[in-house]
Amino acid sequence: MSAEPTRVDGARRELASDRVSTSRWNRIVYAVRIAAREPTTLIGILTALLFTYLIIVPIVSMLTDAVFVQFGEERRAGGPAGTLTLYYLARTFTSPVASDLFWTPLFNTLSIAFGSIVLAVTIGGSLAWLLSRTDMFARKWFATALIVPYMLPAWTFALAWTTLFKNRTIGGQLGWFEAMGLTPPDWLAYGQLPITIILSLHYAPFVILLFGNALRRFDSQLEDSARILGARPLTVATKIVLPLMLPALLSAVILIFAKCLGEFGVAYVLGLPVKFDVLATSLYRNISSRHVGVAAVLAGSIMLIGIISLMVDAKLVKEARRFVTIGSKGSMNRKAQLGIFRMPASAFAALVFALSVGLPLLTLALSTVMKVPAQFTPDNFTLDYWIGTDVHTVALQTGILLSPDLWNAAWNSLSIVGLASITSGLLGLLVGYVVVRTPIRPLGTFLRQVTFLPYLVPGIAFAAAYLSLFAVPRGPIPALYGTVFILMLALIAEQMPYASRAGISAMMQLGKDPEEAAQIAGAGWFRRLVMIVLPIQKGSLATGILLPFISGMKGLSLFVVLAVPSTDVLTTFSLRLVDYHYTQAANAVVLIVAAIAYFGTVLGQKLTKTNLAEGLGG
Repeated sequence: MSAEPTRVDGARRELASDRVSTSRWNRIVYAVRIAAREPTTLIGILTALLFTYLIIVPIVSMLTDAVFVQFGEERRAGGPAGTLTLYYLARTFTSPVASDLFWTPLFNTLSIAFGSIVLAVTIGGSLAWLLSRTDMFARKWFATALIVPYMLPAWTFALAWTTLFKNRTIGGQLGWFEAMGLTPPDWLAYGQLPITIILSLHYAPFVILLFGNALRRFDSQLEDSARILGARPLTVATKIVLPLMLPALLSAVILIFAKCLGEFGVAYVLGLPVKFDVLATSLYRNISSRHVGVAAVLAGSIMLIGIISLMVDAKLVKEARRFVTIGSKGSMNRKAQLGIFRMPASAFAALVFALSVGLPLLTLALSTVMKVPAQFTPDNFTLDYWIGTDVHTVALQTGILLSPDLWNAAWNSLSIVGLASITSGLLGLLVGYVVVRTPIRPLGTFLRQVTFLPYLVPGIAFAAAYLSLFAVPRGPIPALYGTVFILMLALIAEQMPYASRAGISAMMQLGKDPEEAAQIAGAGWFRRLVMIVLPIQKGSLATGILLPFISGMKGLSLFVVLAVPSTDVLTTFSLRLVDYHYTQAANAVVLIVAAIAYFGTVLGQKLTKTNLAEGLGG
């Protein structure tokens, strides 16, 4: 008697379970059908496949080079090409040459990064406080002027430094101090000290932007309350202000650290003469000598350190959100009265601007119009290095503006970077459209993450990944190394973090109502995109194009690995002139690049009605 009800109950439970499973399956089928009707699904799948190939596959290809025997190294690796090996890992980390390949460059990289962080935080933190919390003179002007070093290529300042301090360690024209009878020692002319100083001045704007914005949101009533309770200024600073500012400050520190990891140009110009290697130059040297396996290990190491540092930064950003109530509408942001220190504070800001912008650019400009360095007589000034027809140099017979090589490099820069930027901007808008509109949330999440991945990879490591994938034919894809296509593809992929974030941000602010009204009127998806979405989002599209364009024009790490003489851009052309010791011509080209980067940034702020001084990216 008791077994029968049990069987009936079991049958009922199985039937109910089947109904639940059927209902769930029907919902899944229905969701798939609805998703299939939306063009965002197909676009999302196609873009996901595209970015998998452009971003994930090159990185995986590079990493596999580190554990497979490379062609031509079978004897050293102890196995046929294509077989698994630990040879490259052992050579990089534990062999007798591991110190030269990895450990010494790692130590140099870390020492430069930490030194740059200390100087940048000291200089940038002081300026951020003066600009945000005091009544110093010309605050608004300095708020923009002190961000200029961030707009210019870092190696601009390296060329200015070597123009001033170069000695007989390398050939070419005399440095200015040596021409005046003073011979700078090697430790001052090259190596760790100048690289650290230049990078700290170049990245100090990170601290000014991030730390300054946090200070502007800080409620000064908290300080007033502490003082009323008897707290001393040092106690207020260490117990109240600093703890609340710590997330923003640490975020700036980690961003500077991540940027220093992949910095190539400054270390190349100022480290090469004294064989001062960092990880980026060691990677470049191994790529140049075709040690593919070791290069893959180095690139993977740089990438890993960069990813870890930026993951820590993302964690800190989440922590910073805990303090968003500070600086609400009812808060007070009272400016401290500097009194007699008002003029010295402004003089300090002016000195930093002069050292980080004025002096380097003036040095470069003067060097291009002087026959003999540091000789300020009228007969020593000339425009020959700009527009001369007989310069008396082996590889450069005319002034730089009359050189076909310059215009070829300029055309390559404008065409390659321009087309890549336009493509990045359009793809970024499509990514934003899919992420916001697709009913398949995992697809949107994947696109959001994969397009951000290049931001975690230093440029020179990303270039090594592209070299690994496209240096040889892969199925229907021919070898692209030495063509403009590899540069364009690498640029498109590298700039997608900026373009996709601009697209996602724009689409999140655009409701569905305009599109739904057009759809009811019979407009197809493509017409809705062209006639409604693009016109409304033209400002965001301009941002998604302009930011990659400016970054690409002044970029060096990506091009120095992937460009060849026939595909020279302005940055690599300038670096080749540095190798030839053609100081005036190299400085002239880098001035052109700096002008394009600066005025491009200013134009971008005008078109998009943003202000870089109010935060990274406006």
